[in-house]
Amino acid sequence: MTARPEEPSEGPAAIYDALPRSHREQFRTEYDQALDAAHDLARFKQVRTLLQPWRLRAIAYARPGYEEAIQDALQGREDAFVRYTPPGWEGQV
Repeated sequence: MTARPEEPSEGPAAIYDALPRSHREQFRTEYDQALDAAHDLARFKQVRTLLQPWRLRAIAYARPGYEEAIQDALQGREDAFVRYTPPGWEGQV
């Protein structure tokens, strides 16, 4: 069985720690902006709305081969990806 990277909790400190250094400043900037906005109760959900996608990004960034897959996509190397067609969808695309 292959060991999976540990997923960060939903807390901002855990997300920050799980992010690669190259993404931490952007997270911190967006998080601080969301905290400032949360002082207005009508915008309170903005903090929660921000954390979930960043948590998922941290998980993705930690996956082995993530950077290589991004480069393959940016370079248009479609042969590096697995094509999947759901049953019954042949010829639909």
